[in-house]
Amino acid sequence: MKSYEHLYINGQWVAPIKGGTFESVDPSNEKVLAKVAAATSEDIDLAVKAARKAFDEGPWPRMSGAQRAVVLRRIGKGIRDRLQELAEVEVRDNGKPLPEALWDLGDAAGCFEFYAGLAEKLDENAETTIALSDDRFRSIARKEPIGVAGAIIPWNFPMLMAAWKVAPALAAGCTMVLKPSELTPLTALELADITTAADLPPGVLNVVTGLGKEAGAPLSEHPGIDKLAFTGSVPTGSRIMQAAARDIKNVSLELGGKSPFIVFDDSDIDAAVEWIMFGIFWNQGEVCSATSRVLVQRGIYDRLLQRLEEETRNITIGNGLEEGVLLGPLVSQGQYEKVLEAVVRGKEEGARLVTGGGRPSHLDKGYFMEPVVFADVPEDSWVWQEEIFGPVVCIRPFDDELEAVRSANDSRFGLAAAVMSRDTERCERVARALRAGIVWINCSQPTFTEAPWGGYKQSGIGRELGEWGLNNYLETKQITRYDSDKPWGWYIK
Repeated sequence: MKSYEHLYINGQWVAPIKGGTFESVDPSNEKVLAKVAAATSEDIDLAVKAARKAFDEGPWPRMSGAQRAVVLRRIGKGIRDRLQELAEVEVRDNGKPLPEALWDLGDAAGCFEFYAGLAEKLDENAETTIALSDDRFRSIARKEPIGVAGAIIPWNFPMLMAAWKVAPALAAGCTMVLKPSELTPLTALELADITTAADLPPGVLNVVTGLGKEAGAPLSEHPGIDKLAFTGSVPTGSRIMQAAARDIKNVSLELGGKSPFIVFDDSDIDAAVEWIMFGIFWNQGEVCSATSRVLVQRGIYDRLLQRLEEETRNITIGNGLEEGVLLGPLVSQGQYEKVLEAVVRGKEEGARLVTGGGRPSHLDKGYFMEPVVFADVPEDSWVWQEEIFGPVVCIRPFDDELEAVRSANDSRFGLAAAVMSRDTERCERVARALRAGIVWINCSQPTFTEAPWGGYKQSGIGRELGEWGLNNYLETKQITRYDSDKPWGWYIK
């Protein structure tokens, strides 16, 4: 797309009613990348009404799952056909290294293809016969689309987070209004363009860009929305849940975490260092599931810290489009400043700064920072307890398994966790003891479309991906009929 100054509503590109725009900034050079349409409540209302009409009167919910699957696969192909181009847009909009963007875009295409398969299975699995205690009746449980979904997605994986919500919603037969983050809105608009080429009926997907207060809040409060799906911060998720409560909307929330990584002293130190680095420095640490709290058994604590410091200092930092770069800029000036403030606070609270925290000497523009390793971090410190959402890892030692599990679970979050040891029985035992929705053994961060994604405690409500993601957008209806030729006999004698 050459211009991003229009909203996508009812299958058409339309200017915002009030004509507003906002700027998308390239975090690698702090220059304006594009002017983007700024929706307000009036535009949200139009988008919701378009989605409502498409659901109530249009063909999409009435198609078979196999028919919807054809369109979903076209969308997946549309992403793959433009993979390089879209990945470069994502790098400029978000800052992540190009190989990671290519990986994300491939996963996004795969997500549409996966849910195409589940849409086809809906045709045979939509109805289940129920065994009743009274043979005069016949009953089925029927899965039906929930209706109009509103989706608000974050800036760390722009296209992929859109796919996680749009693909299962469309597979279920829902219609949707998608509101991307104002920090990274561009690939969501490109996705709308792709759905047009895939012959998605008008109004089934509407994409409205804008700021949180002017666009996100009206979407979460709109009475025409049946289901709200949100990924982002706990405070915003709490406000969305409050807004949804007024109309008793169905809600699913993925709200981030402060995920622990337990490394036992029989682990291979080099392997542990690599997974620790991937778990926190991938995507600049701007990952909801980042294993940012690392607990290392005392027997290898000093040796592991030394290797981690050496390897962290070797990470190539720069523009994500440059070959060999592993760490791009943080997404925005605001996020950059928050992470820098967190580093200062960590030092003030007694954590030992092993390496990082400053601006790389070869970069004078952009929101770049050297990745941070904190050691001996106090358990009651802010940096140990709170999500920083940047390339900052906090490490402390432990003595035994009981202590490690207790410390790992001592958090208001519960999205993910990891454990590493050569003792597979111990890993399995610890994995079951960890209070988290996702647990990795001898690795960190692998994510598969087929498996459930979501957390315990303040990390959210519900699960995305796999069949669980599809169920987010389905209602269950009971249909029971009286199947006897004899009168029921309540009052007729």
